[in-house]
Amino acid sequence: MAQYSVLFVCLGNICRSPLAEAAFRSAAEDLGIDAHADSAGTADYHVGRPPDQRSISTAEARGIDKSHYRGRQIAEVDYTYFTHIFALDHANLKEIERRAPIRATANIALLLDVIEGREGEAVPDPYYGSDEGFELVWNEVNQAARAIALQLGRS
Repeated sequence: MAQYSVLFVCLGNICRSPLAEAAFRSAAEDLGIDAHADSAGTADYHVGRPPDQRSISTAEARGIDKSHYRGRQIAEVDYTYFTHIFALDHANLKEIERRAPIRATANIALLLDVIEGREGEAVPDPYYGSDEGFELVWNEVNQAARAIALQLGRS
């Protein structure tokens, strides 16, 4: 098993969290960090479905193929399997914390808390917007993913 395991969580697991997962995988690989990454949603709307096409296209523009990703809902086992669980916004953070079993061992936090000066901010949901929203999300999750990878690399 990898030394670190990181789970990124949004509502439906088709836009933000798959992009965060892809960004973190890329950052960890670039830095040679042994880490496992996954993503999930708090809702079950898109279980088994691929990410939003705009999310796939945004990653592909950076040479990352996420067409094989499939949506899933956060599960009780995630709280002990993953070393870190990052929520993409406040509502999902509250839901993740609400569902946490007593024996949870994962560090649970808001994703942008890892970026100095961005603490307490949410990654906006681009689902109902344009392609530009996915670019904005990529920039934010990529910055956070790189910060996490650097932090884990120093641990």
